[in-house]
Amino acid sequence: MLELTMAAVTAADAGATAGMQMAEAPSEPGAVLRVGRDKSVCRLSTPDDWLFVSRVHLEFRCGPDGTWHLTWLRGSQPDPSSEVRLTVGGHARSVAYGGSVPLPRGGSGEIVV
Repeated sequence: MLELTMAAVTAADAGATAGMQMAEAPSEPGAVLRVGRDKSVCRLSTPDDWLFVSRVHLEFRCGPDGTWHLTWLRGSQPDPSSEVRLTVGGHARSVAYGGSVPLPRGGSGEIVV
């Protein structure tokens, strides 16, 4: 089971947890959960005026072995206007624009856009 909690925080709200959303998806091959500004296709959506987040920005997809992968989808621009960082077990790493990384099973972490 993939469980995501998203806190949409602006600089003025730093430290606040207002705007929290939650979504979950079963760890079944082919399951998909998307994050972005387009509410019609994204289970977790950011404010419409966050133009640094693509309409469909991140995709979590469950592979055939039940492992989840995080993909930063390429948007309409050749270069990103944000960055995506993944922190798991105290280790942070950047996710490449258009890149995909596997998520560890049974763990927890943080993704910052």
